[in-house]
Amino acid sequence: MGRGRAKAKQQKVARELKYNTHFTDLDSLQRELGTSDPGGRAPTQESDADEDDYEDWTGTER
Repeated sequence: MGRGRAKAKQQKVARELKYNTHFTDLDSLQRELGTSDPGGRAPTQESDADEDDYEDWTGTER
């Protein structure tokens, strides 16, 4: 018991996120993520050796 208020608040927040449109500054987000081209992927810390290990383990390419 006692969860009614917390659940109601979570539902209110979820409803606001679902139905209210918020302006998203995509240029700012792109700068924050550090990507140079709009369609590209963000740089990762993985090395090529990690990818090779995955391919060896599964027998398939990603």
